Amino acid sequence: MKDLSKIMQQAKELQDKMASMQTELNNLEVQGVSGGGLVVVTMNGKGELKALKIDPSLLNPDESEILEDLIVAAAGDAKKKAEARSAEEMSKITGGLPLPPGMKLPF
Repeated sequence: MKDLSKIMQQAKELQDKMASMQTELNNLEVQGVSGGGLVVVTMNGKGELKALKIDPSLLNPDESEILEDLIVAAAGDAKKKAEARSAEEMSKITGGLPLPPGMKLPF
């Protein structure tokens, strides 16, 4: 029974760490950049868009497609960075424990 108690304690500690990590990810900000810095997107660690900065030189109505593509590229860049940081933090919590593909914590 001591082993079960120890496992339950470890699960509780992991749950507490996960809750703390979720808070940290909400506060984390990453920037995605495209067009050599002409478009900058800021997202939190959960991939939610928080800010968008567009260089005024791109505000030409005849070039709206270019602007749209740059926004999408910057958002993709920021999301990739947020996911990398999230995975890094998750690895710290799980101690490098390999999780099966597609399995995410918290359950």
